[in-house]
Amino acid sequence: MNAVQARHIKLWFAGKSLNWDLAAFELAQLRAGLVEAAVLYSAIPVSNVSTMADQIDAISDAIGVRDTKRFSKSFGELTHACNECHRSIDRGYIVMRMPDTSPFSNQLFTARQALG
Repeated sequence: MNAVQARHIKLWFAGKSLNWDLAAFELAQLRAGLVEAAVLYSAIPVSNVSTMADQIDAISDAIGVRDTKRFSKSFGELTHACNECHRSIDRGYIVMRMPDTSPFSNQLFTARQALG
């Protein structure tokens, strides 16, 4: 789940920076990480992961049309769904929030073409 948390942060900063290619990549990695977590951790019901599909699809749609408002709204809904999952498996003490700073000081989140 640490990898999923890292993807959550990276997805946010990629979308916030309008780097839609990176956002799409991080979303795919986050989706794969959630599926992997459901397989590896018996405490996480598969149904919890599958209920996040709507939020992940909404983020994917927002990325596809490069809509920052839809991206932000859908990301907030995903974050809420993460917290609901944590509560449902008696891990309510793990609380996700919208990131405000990135711990990844070695990664540039702006799109490469925007640097040129």
